[in-house]
Amino acid sequence: QVQFVESGGGLVQPGGSLRLSCTASGSAFSIAAMGWSRQAPGKQRELVARIFSSGRTDYADSVKARFTISRDNAKNTVHLQMNSLKPEDTAVYYCYLATMTNTYWGQGTQVTVSS
Repeated sequence: QVQFVESGGGLVQPGGSLRLSCTASGSAFSIAAMGWSRQAPGKQRELVARIFSSGRTDYADSVKARFTISRDNAKNTVHLQMNSLKPEDTAVYYCYLATMTNTYWGQGTQVTVSS
C-alpha cells in the first residue's frame, strides 16, 4: 500500500501561482514515475505532468511553459509549480505514483482559479 500527503491547493486569482506537493510513503516500491492528473466537473481525468525516474518530464499541451514538475527522489516527493493560472485550470488535482505494475492515486486537492 502507498499513502500520500498532498498539499498546496486553494483559491487563486487568474494570473496567480500555486505550488502543489505530494509525498508518498508505505511499502517498499520501485517508482517508475510520479505525477499529477486533474479532473474538472463533468470532464474526464487528464494528465497534467509527470516525471520519470530518469528525470524526463511530460506535460499536457495546455500547461506547457506555465507548469513545472520536479521531484525529490530521496523523499519520494513531487512538486508542481503552477504559474499564470487560468480559470480553466480549476479542477481537483490528483497525485499519482506508478511502478512497473501498478498505479496509486492520492485523494486529490482542489485548485480553484477565480476572481
